[in-house]
Amino acid sequence: MKILYAIQGTGNGHLSRAKEIIPALLKRAQVDILVSGTQAEIVLPYDVDFVYKGLSFYFGKNGGIDFMKTFKRNSIFNVIKEIINCPVTDYDLVINDFEPITAWACYFKGVKCISLSHQSALFTENVPKPIFFDIVGSFIIKNYAKCKINYGFHFKKYNDKVYTPIIRSDIRLLKRTVKDHYTVYLPAYSDEKIIEVLSKIKGVKWKVFSKEAQNYYQKKNVYVKPINGKKFEKSLASCKGVLCGAGFETPAEAIFLKKKLMVIPMKNQHEQHFNATALSDLGVPVLKSLKKKHIPEIENWIESTYLVELQFPNETQQIIDTVLFDFIAEEIRLLSKVI
Repeated sequence: MKILYAIQGTGNGHLSRAKEIIPALLKRAQVDILVSGTQAEIVLPYDVDFVYKGLSFYFGKNGGIDFMKTFKRNSIFNVIKEIINCPVTDYDLVINDFEPITAWACYFKGVKCISLSHQSALFTENVPKPIFFDIVGSFIIKNYAKCKINYGFHFKKYNDKVYTPIIRSDIRLLKRTVKDHYTVYLPAYSDEKIIEVLSKIKGVKWKVFSKEAQNYYQKKNVYVKPINGKKFEKSLASCKGVLCGAGFETPAEAIFLKKKLMVIPMKNQHEQHFNATALSDLGVPVLKSLKKKHIPEIENWIESTYLVELQFPNETQQIIDTVLFDFIAEEIRLLSKVI
């Protein structure tokens, strides 16, 4: 079987998961890899066969998506061209991790496409959902990389098509310790904003991993470092707690490492509000934004000893085998009807 595995390259979570999924796929099929998007720091340790600009979202500096920058840096004409030229018809199956070019190319060209992503889980049965309904946000999640067949990942196995997070091997092999610092990753906020708030909380050492910083620097009790995968992992494994956005992979890794967790969902990012709702149900404190008025809530979190107790077993190969078995079984069923 020849498979095209398509990965969203906006943010690091999809590529982190891909590092575990690709070797599982390679055990069962011939696999080509496609990445679209421009906002990730992670480099895959595999040859990437297709690199597309795709459709990326760009972070602002005050906790949300910068829609003006997003509009300016994306070209609908380029997206259409990439969809038309995407060679999905060369494959028996496309497996898609929230990647729009292949999803829509498959839709228009009649190629089987299976979604295997966190986003696929959000609107399914029993998954916690935000109280408010964001029409635009819901539309984007449902249609950005639309596939007919969907398997998802979430913090808990809410239904039989949802699996617990795939924790990459680098994280599973880390030695967990507890030192004197808190790890911070808030890419939607400027360094200046983060320092303005966290420096007011005395007696706490904050290690901030920044998309802005070119070099290491310190302001008061805030230590700012450029993004570096290995250093971030080391900080994550040894910290007292993690303050981060309400994405999926970093909170999941923090829970796996049994670290105290607080999240701040990005503005205008509906997926993160789904995640924040699920995490809140698990007892994780959620801040509406990073502002001085929320300092008492951060201080309460620092004093707290509460940890989320969840197990994330290593089931990557079993998940891939289930997806491929279901696909082959359905193909045989359809063929038998024709015969």
